[in-house]
Amino acid sequence: MGSFNDKVYEVVREIPYGRVTTYGAVARAIGQPRKALFVGFAMHSSADPDDPPCHRVVYKDGRVFENEDGSPSLQKLLLEAEGVPFVDDTHVDLDACLWHRVLTDEIGRPTDIDWEREMAEDQ
Repeated sequence: MGSFNDKVYEVVREIPYGRVTTYGAVARAIGQPRKALFVGFAMHSSADPDDPPCHRVVYKDGRVFENEDGSPSLQKLLLEAEGVPFVDDTHVDLDACLWHRVLTDEIGRPTDIDWEREMAEDQ
């Protein structure tokens, strides 16, 4: 497992019980805001389904995974067991349960992004 995955798992372990965050929010929390898709890869490659609690990471619109046969996904069942509210069968109520890990400096600027690297011309 690489250092990217380690950083992702560290953030995901901080998500409180009964709360969710998004792939993009995790990417931003580790200073790589353009890597939401890679956060998804890290979640998929986790060897232990309970550590980190991958089920607490959802799409930016609150959508959870769906089973092809229409039955509730394991992700949905785990979130419901934690008391996470849903607005419909496939979307959590982000207004009620979204969690963000944001660090700021002494004047309130986000410190979780390496802006020099992100804005570099060679990308």
